[in-house]
Amino acid sequence: MQYINYQESWQRGTADFPLEYHHLSPTHPQYIMSLHWHVEFELIRILKGTLHLTIDEEAFDASAGMFIFVPAGVLHEGIPDDCEYDCLVFDMNILMNKNDACCRMIRRITEHEVEPQYIYPESDRELHRIIWGMFDTVASKRDGYQMIVLGSLYQMIGTIFAESHYHPAPELYPRNHRRILQLKQVLEFIENSYKMPLTLEEISHSVNMSPKYFCKFFQEMTHRTPIDYLNYYRIERACYQLLTSEQSITEVAYNSGFNDLSYFIKTFKRYKGTTPKRYLKS
Repeated sequence: MQYINYQESWQRGTADFPLEYHHLSPTHPQYIMSLHWHVEFELIRILKGTLHLTIDEEAFDASAGMFIFVPAGVLHEGIPDDCEYDCLVFDMNILMNKNDACCRMIRRITEHEVEPQYIYPESDRELHRIIWGMFDTVASKRDGYQMIVLGSLYQMIGTIFAESHYHPAPELYPRNHRRILQLKQVLEFIENSYKMPLTLEEISHSVNMSPKYFCKFFQEMTHRTPIDYLNYYRIERACYQLLTSEQSITEVAYNSGFNDLSYFIKTFKRYKGTTPKRYLKS
């Protein structure tokens, strides 16, 4: 498992309650979970279908009734298959109060002394009860939900330790550590630059590789070519802008890194199976 100190540029929840909840169905603009990472922890519960997950190059199929614990700082992505799922992204520091006994246990996770397992099946009944109750409470936003959520997070971590759903962190980084850090650097470069015209040479230069070697490296790490991933990422951002702003399709195209409207429509259809106009209507 790999950890870095990259900080995403937005606030999760509020300053006094840094927790963010999302329900994702096929109509959500970010239904497909693109390859990314963040400094917060994340919980994902599968309500329907299957989510094909990759967490730091390990592949998992999570089906309805399961939940996933994603540690801070790891690369992860998810491809839904007739799936509905919820995500809860939170800052673990929300639990670091003056109770020294609790803090010591939480630091074993935040300081990477131990690594909780990723996938929890429905047969883990106690954890399933805690997680499902917590997600339902967050979704309801009833008065006092913050206190119930905090209690549930403590229960979850306590149960992970009590039932030994963790293993000691490795003393040495695995051999692919440097490659994952390089991939994170490339993804950060694309995230910050996708609105501008980008060439293969510019992307490969962001990690000091030759274009030829970089293409091989990127394909091995993501199973996509660099340009395919760039176009995919641009279309994902375009979908979000289409559904959350008042911009025209032409404006969205240019703000997503496309300088030709017809090419944008063609690329959009290739990734989404429909045109931007029909996507908006659906």
